[in-house]
Amino acid sequence: MTTPVPPVNGQAIGLAHYASRAALERVLARSGTTFEQSVALRAVSDNGGTVARGRVVGRLTGGLKIEESAARRTVEEMTARGLLVEPTPEQVSLTDSGRELFESIRTAGDAIAARVYGGIPAEDLATAGRVLALVTERANAELADA
Repeated sequence: MTTPVPPVNGQAIGLAHYASRAALERVLARSGTTFEQSVALRAVSDNGGTVARGRVVGRLTGGLKIEESAARRTVEEMTARGLLVEPTPEQVSLTDSGRELFESIRTAGDAIAARVYGGIPAEDLATAGRVLALVTERANAELADA
């Protein structure tokens, strides 16, 4: 007897997301870092360690679908914690503490991903990636039309 394959829908995608995120949230809790702050750290790191504040805010609002005020508050919290500094009023940069924290989060996240995705054939992951990119594109179009 084979196990039935559940349909891919918002519920299935959401369950996978929340299970994965909960595993990462345990890592984040140890450092007192919110999920939003971890996304902001990645946004700054992905751009070489210094980036326009608006770009970080845009990554948070666009990726996490949060209000701009919440995104700006996240950046302010990180500056207050000494994870970011403002070389100019329009830019933010990782501090040594911010860089160290991001590296520890990234390393732990990579280990979680290796366990979660390990053993899944590459072609299945590629197909899932294409499908999820298309679903995201369409959902964003729905939001833009609203």
